[in-house]
Amino acid sequence: MKLNRIHHIAIIASNYEKSKDFYTRILGLKPIREIYRKERDSYKLDLEVNGEYQIELFSFPNPPKRPSFPEAAGLRHLAFEVDAIEEAAEYVAQHGIEVEPIRIDPFTDKKFTFFADPDGLPIELYQK
Repeated sequence: MKLNRIHHIAIIASNYEKSKDFYTRILGLKPIREIYRKERDSYKLDLEVNGEYQIELFSFPNPPKRPSFPEAAGLRHLAFEVDAIEEAAEYVAQHGIEVEPIRIDPFTDKKFTFFADPDGLPIELYQK
């Protein structure tokens, strides 16, 4: 078997409208399609990341809370590459989101930082 690339990443939001605003307005991901699945009482919003990758944002009634930090099993974080880490971190902070201090990866010498989505999912910005 040969894997070609990551096809999509699925995220379940506890507050769909709040997360939809976060991913589209603040992070600037482009909506591709939004559907309501009546049988599941669930919205599904497909999001485009720079025309290449796709994130599926879901709503479900009463999803369980995310396991506690610091290192719960499962998805650790979602990382986005950016051209200018300082500008990207400042942009996120201007939206009232706490951004960790920028650090340098000791193996790649690239700058990176973290912040969280509305449900506490860690999101990393990584310098190109």
